[in-house]
Amino acid sequence: MIRVLIADDHGVVRSGLRLLIDRQVDMQVATEAEDGIEAVERALQERPDVAVLDVSMPRLTGLHAARQIRDHTEDVQVLMLSMHDDEAYFFDALEAGASGYVSKRGADGDLIDAIRTVASGRTFLNSKTQQTLMRKWLEEGVTERPDELTPRELEVTKLVAEAYTNRQIAEALNLAEKTVESHRGNVLSKLGMRDRVELVRYAIRRGLVEP
Repeated sequence: MIRVLIADDHGVVRSGLRLLIDRQVDMQVATEAEDGIEAVERALQERPDVAVLDVSMPRLTGLHAARQIRDHTEDVQVLMLSMHDDEAYFFDALEAGASGYVSKRGADGDLIDAIRTVASGRTFLNSKTQQTLMRKWLEEGVTERPDELTPRELEVTKLVAEAYTNRQIAEALNLAEKTVESHRGNVLSKLGMRDRVELVRYAIRRGLVEP
């Protein structure tokens, strides 16, 4: 039996995914999460076979949640679920340690196959486009897609854009408040920005938060 974690900030989406998964004779939903931080906690507590993570979630994106899960355990395979078809998100998912990337538009047809595929230790690619991108990623690496911010700085940026205070960010990420202030200053300096308004625009462009 394949045990699955569903992480999405929309209850209706989680309910639909649960119905789809629980209908299968060889899999079941073991636990759910409504944001990225909860997804990491549930994944490490429940140790499901597959974690299905929405790319865009509050507090911690699915991409950052995937990276934290894979940093702590190799037993949980990660499958990204996204509204975005942009190749940048696909590359980000690979870099975060995901074994598959499924568009929400094609979830009805692809999700079950994807879960079975990644649960078996293989990578799920649902189109020739993704196969081409995968070959490109393997051949060229990620040197052509440098990110100006570190993963931790992106986490802080997301929470700043969501209007969390430095203290709340420190609590969410288990950091000292002064460390958060330092990260925040580094982000503004690297991006050449002056205030939170510009940071919010950046976060939206990067897909860290929804407009």
